Amino acid sequence: MPVRMDSAETRFRVRYAETDQMGVVYYSNYMIWMEVGRVEWCKRFARNYRDMESEDGILLAVAECHCRYLAPARFDDEIVVKTWLERADPRLLTFAYEIRLAGVDQRLATGFTRHIILDKAFRRARLPAKYFAMFGVEKAAQ
Repeated sequence: MPVRMDSAETRFRVRYAETDQMGVVYYSNYMIWMEVGRVEWCKRFARNYRDMESEDGILLAVAECHCRYLAPARFDDEIVVKTWLERADPRLLTFAYEIRLAGVDQRLATGFTRHIILDKAFRRARLPAKYFAMFGVEKAAQ
């Protein structure tokens, strides 16, 4: 099952509000950062999430997520989120992520999110064929 191997990188600085009492980034923020990376990947290689939802009635619901924490990030660190599509078929998309500290190129976390395709009524659906090439889904997978 071929998928798009292109990756997108998103850069930003850690905000003070994202840190905990220990001065490190609170763990749930990594999931938010993954979402930021995923939205940017879609804008760059596929289609804007908002347009997929409003024009085609497609929702990419998170069915599973995983994050492996390797090193802490702290306030004002510059972060790079690398995002790529790891698996794609008409009913399921899996995005993978690598979060690094910029400059020193230290890995902070790795992870993935798995998404099922839903319609606006939150019923399982299929990715419209017009998106197959964008996400690297084989036509035979229909």
